[in-house]
Amino acid sequence: MTGSLLSILLLGFLLGIKHAIEPDHVIAVSTIASESKDLKRSIFAGVYWGIGHTATLFIVGMFLIVAKNTITDTVALSLEFIVGIMLVSLGLNSIIVFMRHRHHTSTHKKKNRTHFKSFFIGLIHGLAGSAAMVLLTMSTVSTAWQGALYILIFGCGTVVGMLSFSTVIGIPFVLTSGKQLNRYLNNLAGIISILFGIYYMYNLGVNEGLFNLWFS
Repeated sequence: MTGSLLSILLLGFLLGIKHAIEPDHVIAVSTIASESKDLKRSIFAGVYWGIGHTATLFIVGMFLIVAKNTITDTVALSLEFIVGIMLVSLGLNSIIVFMRHRHHTSTHKKKNRTHFKSFFIGLIHGLAGSAAMVLLTMSTVSTAWQGALYILIFGCGTVVGMLSFSTVIGIPFVLTSGKQLNRYLNNLAGIISILFGIYYMYNLGVNEGLFNLWFS
């Protein structure tokens, strides 16, 4: 492996860390972390998000790279729009679940549900970012196997980045567990997710021109 390729892969890893802490990713995982009562579960929420994100990027990205194809602007923006819908639904669900005080659910079931939710959200985020990932990969490396390696290293960076963030964001929710402040923090996370999701969809639809692409 040449030194230049190693440098490219290192850059991919660092870009993966940076990518993990983009606003829509951070808000989605924060909403999940707000439902956690122990730090370990909050940390693994970030890990499973990263795994799901990497899985979609790799599968879709490699298919497009091997097929030497790209995603149209309409499809790419529509996939991003799904992220906005998901953020709104996550926020609403977080508030509703907390208001119902579902304490009778077993820890094991909660853990599995949290991990599945994190993985699924990662899949959606990865799908929405696949177009940009393919363009970045194709402009960075020259062969398909280098592209596969680059996406995987990039994915490792997203896992590390989100693991670090979910650890930090999970601490206040764990420390305030069972207290009134926890309810305020939980509701705040849900409200932020809803508002950002609405803004995200508006920006894509109006400013980025998605609605015109849909109805033109």
